Amino acid sequence: MQIFKEKKFLQKHLKTIAKSKSIGFVATMGSLHSGHLSLISSSKSMCCVTVCSIFINPTQFNDFNDYKNYPKDYNNDISLLKNMGCDMLYIPKAKDVYEEKIESRKYDLGKVAENLEGKYRPGHFDGVATVVDKLFDIVSPNIAFFGEKDLQQLQVIKKLVSITNRKIDIVGVKTTRESNGLAKSSRNKLLSKEEIKEASIIFECLEYCKHNMHLNINKIKLHIENQFLENQKIQLEYIEFVELNTFDKIQVWGEEKTNAVCIAAYINNVRLIDNIIL
Repeated sequence: MQIFKEKKFLQKHLKTIAKSKSIGFVATMGSLHSGHLSLISSSKSMCCVTVCSIFINPTQFNDFNDYKNYPKDYNNDISLLKNMGCDMLYIPKAKDVYEEKIESRKYDLGKVAENLEGKYRPGHFDGVATVVDKLFDIVSPNIAFFGEKDLQQLQVIKKLVSITNRKIDIVGVKTTRESNGLAKSSRNKLLSKEEIKEASIIFECLEYCKHNMHLNINKIKLHIENQFLENQKIQLEYIEFVELNTFDKIQVWGEEKTNAVCIAAYINNVRLIDNIIL
């Protein structure tokens, strides 16, 4: 695996292969786990060359402590990527990505970026769109792979590609989970074994939605809110029922595979998100 810390060297190398080989791209913030590796695996199965980036993007954090405490394990990340057969790794400093000013651009992302994470993390999606747009400029991939665990982010990136007229296919990859159903996340490394056990309530509530679609949405939502109130060790930030593509809130179920239930919760100041498509 070739490792690049500066985009000029990565771009120079990519230019030698871009005309003859398809390029798959996986953008990460590091502290890799099996969910990230499933993205690498998907890229390798669909593309000739796989490029991964590790960059903790400062502009998508609305909480400085969250940015400061984001887990880092670069040596392990590099080892995992080598074992997966990743072809190239871009691991830059912020100045190499942003150049002069480390700040977000404003994008017309529409309603898909307004609810849920857009509401509870102001400026988050502008930061995500900015860094992904810049990384797309640097790598110029044919296909980019993102996890369905960050479902709203996946839809935002699809919107970004549309409004910027990029010829990049965006592929969503299914969520990888712990043995108790908790979605794999770099933030899980900040949790104790007991907290990981407690956090299984998130997946259990999503499964409850799956098996109770005959019930009224408001009734399901009230039941889940009460489950969290009874738990006390994990605090619910939101549970929302939305249309999959637009992320508009819904009051009644739509057709199969057009609905999504999204949850955000805190356990010991660690924020976790998850979802299910129904």
